[in-house]
Amino acid sequence: MADLFKLHIITPERKFYGGEASMVELTTREGEIGVYRNHIPMTAIVAPGVLKIHEAGGVKEAALMSGFIEILPEKIVIMAEVVEWPEEIDINRAEEARVRAERRLKEQSGEIDLIRAETALRRALIRLSLTK
Repeated sequence: MADLFKLHIITPERKFYGGEASMVELTTREGEIGVYRNHIPMTAIVAPGVLKIHEAGGVKEAALMSGFIEILPEKIVIMAEVVEWPEEIDINRAEEARVRAERRLKEQSGEIDLIRAETALRRALIRLSLTK
């Protein structure tokens, strides 16, 4: 069995996850990372992506949209603004967000904030990928 570390994921509304993991995978602004126990200490800004928590019983996935990660050798803390388990995702709302974002990107008028539309599309696609 792999060495385990403590993993805590906290949102402003609740304690999303607390337990032991052998590895965690997520997306940061610098790219995708995977972290094991005894990783060098660091902090990073979380980018939208799929969070994978490797536990003794398997892998749990969640949609992680934004926040910060603090990595210590025996503990990882993710302070998330938005994180959802697949069963918490409103599929209809995510599909509507995808359609809206794609429409805004096609219009490309000067008034449309393309970065905001691209981010909205990415978030919707991440949510939808976990519900299939």
